[in-house]
Order: sequence, then C-alpha cells, then structure tokens
Amino acid sequence: MRLSLKAASVIFTFSLARPVSSHLQQLSVYLAHPLAQIGVFIVASALMIWRLQAIEGKGFEGTVLGTLIMPYCSGFANLVFAFVMSRAGGKGSTVMENCIVNNVTNLTLILGLSTLFFGAAAVNNKKSPVKGKAPVQAERLNRLDLLFTLVALFLFTGTLWALSKDGVLDFYDGLVLVGLFVFWQVLHVFEILKNNVRKNRGFHWSIVVDLVLIGISAYGVYYSVDYLVDWVSQTKNPYIGAKDLGWLSGALMVVPNAFIALYYGFIGRQDIVVTSQVGDGHICIPMCIGLFALFDKITIPGFFQIGIYTIAGAAALHFVCILLMGRLPRLLGVVLVGAYGVFIYTGVVQQ
Repeated sequence: MRLSLKAASVIFTFSLARPVSSHLQQLSVYLAHPLAQIGVFIVASALMIWRLQAIEGKGFEGTVLGTLIMPYCSGFANLVFAFVMSRAGGKGSTVMENCIVNNVTNLTLILGLSTLFFGAAAVNNKKSPVKGKAPVQAERLNRLDLLFTLVALFLFTGTLWALSKDGVLDFYDGLVLVGLFVFWQVLHVFEILKNNVRKNRGFHWSIVVDLVLIGISAYGVYYSVDYLVDWVSQTKNPYIGAKDLGWLSGALMVVPNAFIALYYGFIGRQDIVVTSQVGDGHICIPMCIGLFALFDKITIPGFFQIGIYTIAGAAALHFVCILLMGRLPRLLGVVLVGAYGVFIYTGVVQQ
C-alpha cells in the first residue's frame, strides 16, 4: 500500500512537472524573437522608470531626479550595449554611433516633440516643485539647475571633440572622460546629502524594495540588449545588418527617454523632462564612450562632426531659451525636429 502511494505521488509529480516544462519551452520559443526581446526591453525599462520615479519623494527631488537618477535608468541600456560590444573587440565606432545617435535624438526629437505637445517650460509656475520654497525662488533655482546641467553638456561634448582630433580615443582619453563624469556625479551626491541635512530627513528603507525591482529590470534590459545585438550581427536581412547596429541600437535606446518625456510632460514637470534628456546624454558622453576607451581604442566614425555640431547647436538653443525666457517655446520644437531630420538624412541617406 505504501509503495503504491509512493508510486502514485511520483506519477503525480511528473504529471505536474511535464506541463510546466512544456510551458517553459514554449515561453523560450516565444522569447527567441526580436520583437519579443524589444517587448522585454520596453517592459523592463518601464519598470525601472516606475520605481525610480517613486524615489523622488525619498530625498531625490526635481532637477536632481532628472540629472542624477533618471539618466541611470534611461541610459542603462547604453552602458549595457557598450559592455556587450567590448566583449567582441574592435567595435568602438559602433559604440560611438550608438552614443551620438542617442544624444542627438534626446536633444532634438524627444525634446522637440515634448515641446510641441506640452510646451516644455523649464519650471512649473502654478506650484512650487520644491517643498518649502516660494514659487519665485523655486523657479529661479530650477532655472539655475537647468543651466548648470547644460553647461556640463557643453563641457563633456567639447572635451570629447578635442580628444578626438587625432581620429582615435585611447586609454588616457577614456580616463579623462570617465573622470569628468565621476566628478559631475559626486557634485550631485553631495547636493542630495546637504538637502537631507537641511530637512533633517532620514533614510527610507522602502528604497531597498525599489532597488531590488530596479535590479530585476536591469537584468531584463541586459538580456534583451544582448540578444538583439547578436541577432542584428548575424541576420541575413538585406535591409539591416551589423553595419547598422550603432544607428539601430541608438534609436531603440531612446524609448525609455520617450517614456520619461511623455509622463513628466503630461503631469507638467517639464523641468524633469529637460534635465532627464540632458542627463541621459551625460551617460553616453562621456561615460559610455570613456568606459569603452579604457579597454579598447575607438576609431572616430565619419559622421562624428555633424553629430557633435548637432548636439552643441541644440544645447545652445536650450541654454539661450531657458536663460532668457525660462522655458522652451513651441516654435523651438519645430526647429529641433527639423534638425533631427537633417541629422538622419546626413548620417543615413548620404552615407
């Protein structure tokens, strides 16, 4: 009797395990498709953004959120892409293409469309985004933060332009770029610590749960990017291939930035819209390019100059508008979207 019960339990266990294993096999088949991996990338990025947005009320506020926190979310895929490319070796030009396309798209297409649809003002005049600050004072602080972030963009982009004049980025060039980025991030960390001391604010343990979810979504981003890179590199499709990897990856990896711009533009927090897009550019230039150059030389691609000029020109327009008007006027959105079209035509059609 005991033997028969034991045998029955074994049979029952196998009967349960078989459908589970078959479902897992079907799931792996479904995931082994580029469109499914793009879906994984989008879902993982959305989850990461959701939890990072929740951190805003736990000591990371306003433009600090857009400059220090959100870029690691939206720019994480670019860091993963640089890591994946470093394993193959000799892919420095592809990483450069990815970063240039990402930055140009953020500063022209994403900010241009958000300006057209939401009238991307730099500050919220109806309600102070900084607790305990009068609206006028908060407006002035946000404007200064935005201008400071754009100054950093000029510094990083100008440094990259100067270092690339010999046509190659080597270990020491990468060291300079990474050092600049680390110093920039340390400034913001100390700013957060000072704000927490002023407000007598302690540590929120719920951030640990947020960080766990962010870690899960980060793995999802890594898994999808790794798969898509392999697929594009090996596909026999006549329209796309390994030569287009930098452009395709750069276009895909602005999707998280579009999520951020759509959400914060809709709720009227255009200060975060602007700083998140500019801050994401800091992840690519100088961080991604600098990290890759530490391990492998980067040969400067042919469209590098037009990309740098587009980034610098868009940043200059943002700086002037915010300095003089405190906002990005809707007309500027038309100019930015047009500039993106020129960049795509020059870099893709004419190449």
